[in-house]
Amino acid sequence: MAETQKSHEFKGSYIAAIGRRKRAAAQVRLYADGSGVITVNGRPFAVYFPTELLQRTVRMPLVAAGVDGTVDISIVVKGGGKVGQAEAVRHGIARALLAENKDIKPVLKAEKLLTRDSRRKERKKPGLKKARKAPQWSKR
Repeated sequence: MAETQKSHEFKGSYIAAIGRRKRAAAQVRLYADGSGVITVNGRPFAVYFPTELLQRTVRMPLVAAGVDGTVDISIVVKGGGKVGQAEAVRHGIARALLAENKDIKPVLKAEKLLTRDSRRKERKKPGLKKARKAPQWSKR
């Protein structure tokens, strides 16, 4: 079997932030002087988010701020599905970058990375098939 990948050890001070989307919540720790290492739940970021779309979503605030590859990020994400988790991570990274440097707020705001997307699944109501779908009406 292939050799086990050793997890990256993060050292030094960090900036913490929380990002949320649907049922997903991400705790982000941003280490300013780094080499671009991103770990999600103890695994490399490319392993946890295997598709290119999800990886691009997570890197969006780093690219917008121009710090991609210069910061280390440790993330713990829980709840929701992969897409919701990726968007929660994106929100958390944007908040952490803003806490580190207030000058990048216009850039992040223009990309809509600081706004928390609050849309959630609506609950099912009694007597209905789904949240709003009613049973088929029958005259007799």
